[in-house]
Amino acid sequence: MWGIVPAAGRGTRLQPLAFSKELLPLGSRIDDGIERPCAVSEYLLERMILGGADKICIVISPDKSDILGYFGDSYGSAHIVYAVQPRPCGLCDAVFRAHPLMTDSEPVIVGLPDTIWFPDTALAALPDDVLSFLLFPVERPELFDAVVLDGAGRVLEVEVKRPNPSSHWIWGAFKIPGRVFPALRRLWIARGRADEYFGTLINAYLADGGTALGVRAGAAYVDVGTLNGYRAAMALLAEQSNIGAPAKVVQAMGWPAGRRAKTLAGTAGVSPALAGGSSDAGETPALPLGRAGRRE
Repeated sequence: MWGIVPAAGRGTRLQPLAFSKELLPLGSRIDDGIERPCAVSEYLLERMILGGADKICIVISPDKSDILGYFGDSYGSAHIVYAVQPRPCGLCDAVFRAHPLMTDSEPVIVGLPDTIWFPDTALAALPDDVLSFLLFPVERPELFDAVVLDGAGRVLEVEVKRPNPSSHWIWGAFKIPGRVFPALRRLWIARGRADEYFGTLINAYLADGGTALGVRAGAAYVDVGTLNGYRAAMALLAEQSNIGAPAKVVQAMGWPAGRRAKTLAGTAGVSPALAGGSSDAGETPALPLGRAGRRE
């Protein structure tokens, strides 16, 4: 199963940052007995792997090579590849950049790398054979894409950042059957690639006779793309720690391949210390600080 991580956004709500917002440190992980900072996007990759993904495509912009440098070619048991979105043209454009890699036989999970949500195994509740949305209850659904369901759990409409939405359940991730992925892309192209948000494309898909399900398996959801969201994410991790759920310091699924000292030294021809790792096995390599100057 594929996972698609759209990470080409500019992160304007968190500026100024000297690195990609997807690498924002949030909590920590234990790798081989060593505690290290955890990038916010690692939470999504972990959840995708728990949901069955063994291949992940991260979509980046040309100036976000620090993400490639951090994750390298794998994370835990999942292989990682990259696609490039040359310009910020919305979520649909980012997701469909991965189209050449997809097959009709494998479902695709899509999630947002600057979010934290629980339970971490919730993606396993989504079926493989129908387009389905993982839903979370939130206090301010007007800031997100609220999903309206009928009594059987079928999606009637996605209310895209609508004032006073009729549902307080929003989508936090979704799964697309392999045969549906190219159909959605064809519809997006037929609509002049004008859909910036996935919700408007889904509404057109439903109006065209398509079917989607909403699964209310989510319990807590935080958008980490603002300072208030970052504080809320830290509070959520602390709360989950108090009730025994995976939290700030847990065993990692794997060291991000791009941060392995041996890998960096071997590919760059420099010492592990200069490559961003450490000559001391007990010392934790830091998250990348990025370029000098502010990312626009």
